[in-house]
Amino acid sequence: MADTEGMTKADLVEEVARAAQLSKKQAEQVVHTFFDTIVESLRTGTKVELRGFGSFRIRQRGARLGRNPKTGERVAVPPKRIPYFKPGKELRAILNEPEG
Repeated sequence: MADTEGMTKADLVEEVARAAQLSKKQAEQVVHTFFDTIVESLRTGTKVELRGFGSFRIRQRGARLGRNPKTGERVAVPPKRIPYFKPGKELRAILNEPEG
């Protein structure tokens, strides 16, 4: 399992391989497929909902005027789509349980 610094994709692959008793190569394919499926769904505008964990959606940010921090010059910032994760009730409850 990962240390307190964070979990990498490689750590996740190792954990999936251990938990599902798969080879590292098979676990890597599972993890990549999972992420690719989420990304492709978001790209097409489909929200991804994982009951008990949370949901991934896209939020639309409108065009705006910003400033170049170096020069102070005003610049047009184009509209963009931003991925957003909203944790589910069960995940929030688990994270807020007292430890020990």
